Amino acid sequence: MQLFEPRYIDMLKQCFKEDRGFVVVLLRDGSETGPANAFYNIGTYVRIIDFQQLENGLLGITVEGAAKVSVIHSWQQEDGLNLGDLEVLMDEASREVPERFIELPSVLRALFRHPVIRDLDMNVDYEDARQVGWRLAELLPLDKQEKQRLVELQDPLERLSRLQELLEALEDG
Repeated sequence: MQLFEPRYIDMLKQCFKEDRGFVVVLLRDGSETGPANAFYNIGTYVRIIDFQQLENGLLGITVEGAAKVSVIHSWQQEDGLNLGDLEVLMDEASREVPERFIELPSVLRALFRHPVIRDLDMNVDYEDARQVGWRLAELLPLDKQEKQRLVELQDPLERLSRLQELLEALEDG
């Protein structure tokens, strides 16, 4: 992520000061500084794992997802920063990748061979349906609404099923 707006720089200062992360939610429609209800309610609580000054003068940060959350109530500060009350959602159960989805770990392995993705130094257990589904949802070139739909699913096998459908549709067309 690249940050330059004062509201985000202030937010990062607070995150470092209070040793906490922030929530990333997808914009439903409108502009980022529009009404707080323009965001989806399900997002990811992230922690900052690295930051650096970029060549273009902006602040670059690297974050890591820590938990899936639901935004219960949100509001907007005068500077346009959206704040909210959260509920941490229950972790999905770790499940083995069933035989019917055996191609999906292979697709993920192929994606991990791409130099840009390889440089991200991500770890994944290719036998864990949850991890395979999350990484595919993150890395495949899907539109934002489809990615959101995948994030909102609570069953890793349902996510794999949807990903398999999407990959078959990409192959067909």
